[in-house]
Amino acid sequence: MKKIVVLGGGGFIGGHLSKRLKEEGNHVRICDIKKHQYFYQDEICDEFILGDLTDPKVVNLVIEENVDEVYQLASISNKNDTNLIHNSVIINLNVSKECVNKKVKKVLYSSSDYEENSEYGWEKLFSEKMFLSYHKNYGLNVRIARLHNIFGPQGDWKMDIEKSPSVICGKVIKSKNEDIIEMWGDDKQTHSFLYVEECVEKILQLMESNFTDPVNIRSEELITINQLTEIITNISRKNSNSKLYRENFEWEVSQPFVTELTKIYFWIKSQIDILESETKWIYESPDNGTTVFKREPMSTTRIKIK
Repeated sequence: MKKIVVLGGGGFIGGHLSKRLKEEGNHVRICDIKKHQYFYQDEICDEFILGDLTDPKVVNLVIEENVDEVYQLASISNKNDTNLIHNSVIINLNVSKECVNKKVKKVLYSSSDYEENSEYGWEKLFSEKMFLSYHKNYGLNVRIARLHNIFGPQGDWKMDIEKSPSVICGKVIKSKNEDIIEMWGDDKQTHSFLYVEECVEKILQLMESNFTDPVNIRSEELITINQLTEIITNISRKNSNSKLYRENFEWEVSQPFVTELTKIYFWIKSQIDILESETKWIYESPDNGTTVFKREPMSTTRIKIK
């Protein structure tokens, strides 16, 4: 049994990864600034520490001596570029340093498909280089996974990422026949979308390899947002006027992608049905805001750092 720490396990990909690791018989400790919105605590981990990883004392507490594996998926979501860059870099500085000090056997840093010359992209590139420098100068055994457009259930389907399959599913579910669904940007630009279970599988394969350079984890299947919307509309069995589009473009998608999209469509539909019919659970978040849950989560260990 491995001792594994998942930083950011309260998030979408982190929750699925933690669940898989726990199911395989490992001892999983999660640290995140928030509880998972959909998974019960005992589904995904043995220990859950609610903490802010920008605080080095928290990182020191969470990462113990001789941990087998650390998965660093924690990131900052903030529209303020300065806060995003500063806090994300601080987290990765804290984690990489602590992994060296505690002699962690392997650490994976979750990077992403970033845009060049964007603040978000420069932060990701800097963090990749920093983990690689710890590998070069201190022997830290690192893996770097660049994740591209991961989708699936148990994620935030109300987020404002306009081209997300989850968001389009929500729009189609809420629409009526003959409604027009508004999309932003160039809907004919191609994108790749990878189902979360496949993403987790590829992350674990990378962790077991000896490859230390950055690796792109993505689907090779490209699809436009128009095509994606058409598939989701067909899944919903609502009317869709695609004649003009089909007359001008030829396209096919694989059955696995349609199957995966069907899973998330009906999961999101169940969440919308619950929101419309059941009382919402409210959880007081660390920043004094509120987070809506569909069912009451299990109690989370709260550790106050003095």
